[in-house]
Amino acid sequence: MYSNIFINMRSNHEIDYKILGEELQAVEIELDPNETVIAEAGNFMMMEDGIRMDTIFGDGSKQQSGFMDKLFSAGKRLLVGESLFMTAFTNTSSGKKHIHFASPYPGKIIPMDLSKLGGKLICQKDSFLCSAKGVSIGIEFQKKLGTGLFGGEGFIMQKLEGDGMAFVHSGGMIIEKQLAPGELIKVDTGCIVAFTQDVQYDIQFIGGIRNSIFGGEGLFFATLRGPGKIWIQSLPVSRLAGRMMAYANNGKEEGSVLGGLGRMFDGDNG
Repeated sequence: MYSNIFINMRSNHEIDYKILGEELQAVEIELDPNETVIAEAGNFMMMEDGIRMDTIFGDGSKQQSGFMDKLFSAGKRLLVGESLFMTAFTNTSSGKKHIHFASPYPGKIIPMDLSKLGGKLICQKDSFLCSAKGVSIGIEFQKKLGTGLFGGEGFIMQKLEGDGMAFVHSGGMIIEKQLAPGELIKVDTGCIVAFTQDVQYDIQFIGGIRNSIFGGEGLFFATLRGPGKIWIQSLPVSRLAGRMMAYANNGKEEGSVLGGLGRMFDGDNG
């Protein structure tokens, strides 16, 4: 069953979609004739015949009215390791067509209707999957000095603006929480998926010598203060990658020592 998004006077393309799967999810988007969906390189999975793929400069949003606007936006993306280009998929046929985008690692795909979220969403860098044409995908720099110096993963985030649908990917399970005015929550910087524009984001020092040296959780929390809506993930990709690297290194050490001893006792001199 497709979720149908229709709002009068919407400036972004209106797209129907459905989320497939449980842990390794994909989103299936139904495009009417001449409708377009925008995606970062590497998220495409499959599409039906009749959909044209174009590499575009910037994100193709209507907010970028001139070349200099596009150049400035693309330049900011380049500074933080993003590509200057994105990919647009347009239904050039006379009937409905379907296209799929896949999540890059185990987790959840979260559909975000920006028209119901104040027209702007701040999300973790690299979490953007795809969106309706017209949604602006930019970079949000945290303005506070402490956040910039110590924020780590949370210093540079993505900014999605418009009134269309955007799809964000997260790792593990998702906790969605509505913060009341003044309500404060402390989060590991890598566990933040997204928050609405009214949420105040900052960095707080954990404190305590033992916590700093032996705590193993880093020196700083991210603090999110309401009002607003937040999305928190249980398995940030940085944590997953760190555990995999540690496992790989331990495996090599175990294999080199125990494996060598085993060969000695077994009489294997090869």
